[in-house]
Amino acid sequence: MLSKLRCIKNLKLIAPYSISKTTLIGMTKAMAPYCAELGIRVNGIAPGVIKTNFSRALWENEDLLKENNECFLKRVGHPDEIAGTAVYLCSDDATYVTGETLIVAGGTNSRL
Repeated sequence: MLSKLRCIKNLKLIAPYSISKTTLIGMTKAMAPYCAELGIRVNGIAPGVIKTNFSRALWENEDLLKENNECFLKRVGHPDEIAGTAVYLCSDDATYVTGETLIVAGGTNSRL
């Protein structure tokens, strides 16, 4: 019973979180053409489960992680793996990339 209550609580928290992430994807697309006129590129990063305090409940419990792990790489990502993507987007190697959201999720099937 307690696990069902936790599940309901988590579902209530997921809805606003999901809405905010969808909004960021839309803002990235919407801002890109206007900012391009100013020489500014607008891109986003959509990370999978990354080993941070925010996602601790997902990666700390090995049973939960195995049950919900759809990641092709079968592991949790690390912050430096997201940082590398951010460095790329800020570099001269990405000067022709704008209005995009890059998924960095170890192959997890996304729903963007």
